[in-house]
Amino acid sequence: MSDIELPLLTRRVASAARIDGEAALTLDQRLRSRQRIKLDDGREAGIMLPHGETLTDGDLLVSADGLVVRVRAAREAVSTATSDDALLLARACYHLGNRHVPLQIDRGRLRWRHDHVLDDLVRRLGLPVAVEQLAFEPEPGAYGGDGRGHRHEGGPGHGHGHH
Repeated sequence: MSDIELPLLTRRVASAARIDGEAALTLDQRLRSRQRIKLDDGREAGIMLPHGETLTDGDLLVSADGLVVRVRAAREAVSTATSDDALLLARACYHLGNRHVPLQIDRGRLRWRHDHVLDDLVRRLGLPVAVEQLAFEPEPGAYGGDGRGHRHEGGPGHGHGHH
């Protein structure tokens, strides 16, 4: 770390009169409550939120001195399966969920972080898989708190021994 003090984003707000910057963060970054980030304009800031909070696309973070930063879900390599067959998609959700794979589930579409082994598994179930660079917003899970994933007590490192 340098001697320059970074603005420290310590709280989330529902709205703001102005946005001073934006930061595109991957899912892994949005799951971390303490980290150094780079804003789109090149400035750096720190994030220090309560442990277990998960950031989602559009969240607004504020520093003590009033800096407001909008979080954006960064584009990352994802795999997408599409089908009009709800049963096929449900089977894919079951098998991927059984492996604790974070899933973004939409009508007729299922998305996960790209992994060729998982892609092959889903193809063997009979679904086409496309690899894309897109923002990834998975379901918050059963322990996702308010439904947007902000209070993910069962998140990474939740340690109930299923490895």
